[in-house]
Amino acid sequence: MSNDCSHLPPDLTPPPLTASGCEACLAAGKRDWVHLRFCQTCGRIGCCDNSPGKHATAHYQQTGHALIRSFEPGEEWFWCYADEIAFEIAGAPQAPSY
Repeated sequence: MSNDCSHLPPDLTPPPLTASGCEACLAAGKRDWVHLRFCQTCGRIGCCDNSPGKHATAHYQQTGHALIRSFEPGEEWFWCYADEIAFEIAGAPQAPSY
């Protein structure tokens, strides 16, 4: 995987979490997500594109927050919506968990 993302912040310390699951799904009283994604700009948790709501992508489209990472246990990859690349960064701080 490449790490040629032009949206990497100088400090990779993850932002504080804002929820324990997809915020939009939880607000709608649902828990039907498949996988969760963690916005590296604001800490919002959204569901992946395989989930009915596709809320992580919707968050990017609404805010322009391009960089996310997996919020699944054992997964350390990042995705940049704007650059359309997935990558891992050796030594990146662990994402927080609930």
